[in-house]
Amino acid sequence: ATLEDLEWLGLHWEGDVRRQSEGVGLYREALDALADAELVYPCFCTRKQIRAEIEEASRAPHGPSGELLYPGICRHLGAKDREYRMAHGEPFAWRLDVARAMALAGHLDWYDCRAGWVTARPDLLGDVVLGRKDSPTSYHLSVTLDDHLQGVSLVTRGEDLFHATHIHRLLQALLGLDTPRYYHHNL
Repeated sequence: ATLEDLEWLGLHWEGDVRRQSEGVGLYREALDALADAELVYPCFCTRKQIRAEIEEASRAPHGPSGELLYPGICRHLGAKDREYRMAHGEPFAWRLDVARAMALAGHLDWYDCRAGWVTARPDLLGDVVLGRKDSPTSYHLSVTLDDHLQGVSLVTRGEDLFHATHIHRLLQALLGLDTPRYYHHNL
């Protein structure tokens, strides 16, 4: 029904429509590449545990919109602890080690049609989730790969996603993907 609605509006596209459900293998490959480079780590924390840690911290990290950020609880778990917990089926999410990834990628920027050249600051969002034990992708990983695979040269989206672009630019660099221009419009 969605495609019919787009056609009714007079919108047309080249080639086949890509569905995220068909790209699971590609998302898994990208996540595996990041894991092989030691740029992601398993996080075993529940949301409740993260909230409790933040409440106990005197100066919890905050994102650009004031939201509380993941404080890095599992970032420094030892390999044996990680392997044991994973082998015993403990649920986990794959988080990007943003500090390590930024050190590898170096200085990055991207172009927004309204803001001009923007220096990428993925550290503003902290160690974001890129996938889960049972799902090989998150919004950040899937949209970055999908834009590249479809040859998107201009990403147009709401300004509420402006800060997410910092993470997307870092993922583009880490995975060797093209960087499109962006236009973040008013909502």
